[in-house]
Amino acid sequence: MSTVAKLLAQKQQLMEQLENDPGPNEREEIEQILAKIETALSLLDPGDPVAESE
Repeated sequence: MSTVAKLLAQKQQLMEQLENDPGPNEREEIEQILAKIETALSLLDPGDPVAESE
């Protein structure tokens, strides 16, 4: 599975956790992780063979 696919899968899982109405501390932690994932996705080129082979 490529790095991009892993990040997208993690993002989906975290979005589902947000839908389950977590507590304020957990929500903040999830949102911070989502921000990091978004940053990573913006830095990765989906056509990058290094990212795909990881």
